[in-house]
This record gives sequence, C-alpha cells and structure tokens, in this order.
Amino acid sequence: MAELTEGLSSKSDKMRALARAGYKRADIAGFLGVRYQFVRNVLLRDEARNAEPTRDVKTSSAEELAPAKLRLGPDGRVVIPAAFREALGLGEGDILIASIVDGELRLLTVAAAMRRAQAIVRRFVPAGVSLADELIEDRRREVERERRDG
Repeated sequence: MAELTEGLSSKSDKMRALARAGYKRADIAGFLGVRYQFVRNVLLRDEARNAEPTRDVKTSSAEELAPAKLRLGPDGRVVIPAAFREALGLGEGDILIASIVDGELRLLTVAAAMRRAQAIVRRFVPAGVSLADELIEDRRREVERERRDG
C-alpha cells in the first residue's frame, strides 16, 4: 500500500489509488488512519462524478408515467416506485428537495432544483454578462485595494 501511495500528496488521491488497486475501503481507512466514512464519501463522490450523465428528465419517460398511489409507512416514510426512480436517474443516497406548493408535496432532484435556480437568476442577468467573470474581476479589485491600503 505504501508503494502505491508514495508521491501522492492528498489522502483523497491515496484513497483513489488504493481503491483502483482493489483494496477494500476498511483496509484503506486503516492504512491512512482515517474514518471509513471519509473513504466511502471520497470514493462515492468520485463514482458520481465519473458516472454516465443521467437522462434529461424532459426527454425521458418520466412524464409518461401514470400517477401512483403511495402509502405512508412507519416514521413518515414513502417508497418511490422503481419506475419513477429509474426515469429520474435516482439511486440510493441521492438527495431530493421537498416543498409544499398549493397543498401539494413536491419532490425535486438536486439537478431540477439547480435548473430552477439558474432560470430565476437568468431572468435578472442581462444577455452577454458573465457573473463568474464579474465575480473574478471584483475579487481582483478587492485584492488590489487591500494591497494599496495595507
């Protein structure tokens, strides 16, 4: 394990290298002296980043699915039918955003919530304006002002 991680600067890079070599998460955690959960989170985050992009819900069969009757279970749990999860590209551990709108419980995927937020912001940003470029320029002016003023 030491040979595989030699020269790698971050623990996350070491975790990735050891996982690629086939080591188990618990063994990686023990070797690096970190919690198992830390190793798990790093590796799962990498899997999510490298996964095939999920289908765009607008073009998937999500809108074609018939409404389903769901039963509220113990502790307020609701099981989302497999066909719905597949249509939205949801998997275990994915996060959903819940809200109540006009007396309806609505669940949004994080991607859908992000698209909504971006659409709201887009209405207030003139065409051709890059908020990222403006932020970078603002930060540069701030640094220059701090240099001048000490």
